[in-house]
Order: sequence, then structure tokens, then C-alpha cells
Amino acid sequence: MWSDMRMISRRTVLAGLGASAAARGAWLRAAPAAALHLSVLTDEISQDFGHACEVASRDFGLGLVDLRESGGKNLMNWDAAHVAEIRAVLDRFKLRVACLATPIFKVDWPGAPRSSFSPKRDEFGASFTFGQQDELLERAFELARTFSTDRIRIFDFWRLDDQKPHRAAIDDVVRKAAAKAATRNLTLVLENEYACNTATGAEAGRLATAIPDKALQITWDPGNAQFRDEVPFPGGYAAIPKGRIGHVHCKDAARRADGTAWEWMAMGRGVIDWAGQFRALKHDGYPFACTLETHWRGAGTPEASSRESFAGMKALLERAGAQ
Repeated sequence: MWSDMRMISRRTVLAGLGASAAARGAWLRAAPAAALHLSVLTDEISQDFGHACEVASRDFGLGLVDLRESGGKNLMNWDAAHVAEIRAVLDRFKLRVACLATPIFKVDWPGAPRSSFSPKRDEFGASFTFGQQDELLERAFELARTFSTDRIRIFDFWRLDDQKPHRAAIDDVVRKAAAKAATRNLTLVLENEYACNTATGAEAGRLATAIPDKALQITWDPGNAQFRDEVPFPGGYAAIPKGRIGHVHCKDAARRADGTAWEWMAMGRGVIDWAGQFRALKHDGYPFACTLETHWRGAGTPEASSRESFAGMKALLERAGAQ
């Protein structure tokens, strides 16, 4: 696997640089537009990357996508040929990459009891060890240049029952990764993932305060916060320092019929105040992407479910005056 990962040649990497490092992502860092920027994780539509991009571009009317998986392969495992194919499809549909949805630091923390959330099988085509994380980070830096994006999504390890003895060390690992990203004019956007140690808006706020580095921002995911019984808006959102949200994931959630747990829903069919959240993002001048990450499969297929969820998302944006 790792030999395949090293197959990207210097020529391939340089071809992806395009403009200067300072210009990467400038189209997002510019003054906020009248409407929020929208994106979608392509594998939430289909593992057929070409078809997913056709839906995103022609049917959803998007100019942005997030990359995570294609053809059952996690982007960390894409070799030079696969990367070239992905770039060709993006060019064909005139799509830009909003964020690389990597699995970096979505592993067990060493020296601690195994997390109950540690998966027993691959997630999104990813299966890596703690010892591989530095190499994954370097790989992500290469891919960010290749795909002309400055956003790399990361996590902070599978959730521990008691993270206090390990929290300072975890923060240090994230801090060092952000420092490496800063030297390359890249930004790590750490997602509040309900199965990881930073799961809520309150926990994301703590992390952002503990690590004030500008190269570390938050991927704000209200759905994941809801799964942790936090009211994501307005409470969770308000807990994150202004200007530290660098990416947003959009999915909705509701209580199961038996009331025992949460389940994913199409956008607008759950309990999250997404209209209020979108309104607040626009009011606060949020300049980056809001990415549909459906997760809900109630329409029968990923594509059908994504279509319904995107329609719900558009209706919420219109209600919020953000589209």
C-alpha cells in the first residue's frame, strides 16, 4: 500500500500547485459572498466518482466537492493513476475541492484502554495505525497541493471513557500537526466527531482555545454534536470562538422511535435548527464551505438519499436567506 502511495511523482505534485501557495483557497478566503458556499462529499452520492461529480455539478449546481473515497478506496490509498483520474473528472465538471476528508488521527490513542468506538472493520476504506499518522499527514499535504485546496480534515482519536489523563498529550499531537501545516500554508480542520474525543461544540471550543494556532480550525458538525445530546445551535455553535470554524458538515438527526438513541435524517427532517445555523453563519461572515454529508439512507440508495437531503438543505438555506 505505502509503495503505491509514494507513486505520485514530483511532476504530478507540481502540476497540482497551480498558483502560489498564498493563492490556494483564495476564492474561499475572499470577502463572504451573498450566499454560503456549498459542497458535497462525493462518496455520499456514489463510489463512481464520475457519476457523483455529474450529480454534484449538473443536478445540484455545485462548484465544490469534498474528497474522501472513490471506488471503495480511501483517498489516502489513491495511487498516481487514481489521482490523475480524479483530477481529470474534476476538470471535466469544472469542480474545485473544498476539503480533503482524511482519516488522520481517527485511530486509538496509544497507552489508553481501547475505545468502545474503535471500529472492528474499515471505515470509509481506511484502516491505519497510530504509527502511520505522520506519514498520512505528509501524504495529505501532497494531496492538498495536487488538488489545490488548503483544507485538510482531521480528528483527535477514538473517544476515551476518561480522556483527562491523556488530553494534554493529545492536544500536543494536534498542535504539532498544525505547526507542520502552517509551514505549508495549509489549514487542518478538526471535526467534532461524536465517536472521538472532541465531539461537541463545547469540546471544540475548548480545543480551539487550548491550541490558538491559526493553522488549526474546526470542522463544525452540528449533527455529531446532536448525537452527544448537545443542542448544536445556538449552544454548541456559540461555544466555538469566532473565526475558528474553517469547514462545516451538514446532516440532520432525530430521536429513534423508541427514544433510546439518535438516528440520521434528511436535512430539515430532524431536530437541528439548521435554518438558524445557516442564518448565523451568514451573519458572522463565514467564508468557507458548507458540505452535505448525508449519512441518512432513508430513500433507499446513497444517491436518492443525497438528492432528498440536498433538496431539504436548499429549502433551509432559502428560509435562512443564505442562498
